[in-house]
Amino acid sequence: MSRNPQLNEHGELQHLLTTEGLPLAILRRILDTAESFVGVTERDVKKVPLLRGKSIFNLFFEPSTRTRTTFEIAAKRLSADVINLNIAASSQSKGETLLDTVDNLSSMHADMFVVRHSQSGAAHLIAHHVRPDIRVINAGDGRHAHPTQGLLDMFTIRRYKRDFHNLRVAIVGDILHSRVARSQIHALTTLGVPEVRVIAPKTLLPARVERLGVQVHHDMAEGLRDADVLLMLRLQSERMLSAHIPSTQEYFKYYGLTQEKLALAKHDAIVLHPGPMNRGVEIDSAVADGGQSVILPQVTFGIAVRMAVMSILASN
Repeated sequence: MSRNPQLNEHGELQHLLTTEGLPLAILRRILDTAESFVGVTERDVKKVPLLRGKSIFNLFFEPSTRTRTTFEIAAKRLSADVINLNIAASSQSKGETLLDTVDNLSSMHADMFVVRHSQSGAAHLIAHHVRPDIRVINAGDGRHAHPTQGLLDMFTIRRYKRDFHNLRVAIVGDILHSRVARSQIHALTTLGVPEVRVIAPKTLLPARVERLGVQVHHDMAEGLRDADVLLMLRLQSERMLSAHIPSTQEYFKYYGLTQEKLALAKHDAIVLHPGPMNRGVEIDSAVADGGQSVILPQVTFGIAVRMAVMSILASN
């Protein structure tokens, strides 16, 4: 069997490309390390010198505000030098290839690339191409993976629920186009969640999704019953090449999370959303801003998780 491209010959994390195939010990190490960084984000002086002298390049080939900003904050809190590049508006538009861009930036003494790209596999391609001393983090590639979002969701769940081994977790919405859902499913199953449900209309589910070890539900009431955690997903209309739903109003009627539907889950269930939210489409404002929502803490925890990933990669 070929070696996991994310790990070095000693089994240590070399790149973070996907949660799929990540050993349980590494997932736990990331979550445990993030726990120590939560305290840093609450201090008056929010910096630690772990990445002083390191250069981190944010290579975003498609737009993102939240992910790019949290990666930038995380790197700066680790005292790294951060270079943000909006590639879509520069070299790529002039015809330069992806690997040519990476080669040019590598010659500027880059230590780490944080990559977001519309094509699945772009981060893997870069990781195979760069020098052995350069680290690559996948910040989202096509429909494939968004590992740091999946990890910050796991961190949030652990913060509120402590243990993964007795949870029912429901992932609701546009599973078909969601790289986040794939990262969540792989992480949840590795961490030992016994029951992972996906809830969506048939048009928004990948073929043979049950092979990932999930229960499939098309009925919201049935899928939410007695759930401990609800992971809501954004309806990604920009990735839809044809009409997957009759209308957003129709979608909200059947799959939007309202207080009435939330009441079907456990009384202490928590609601997460990777953002940006479409209020009134996949989630009602009363739920998004309500007492069971942990959507804003998710964003805060995202900084600590990305600090953890960067510090672990830099130390290996």
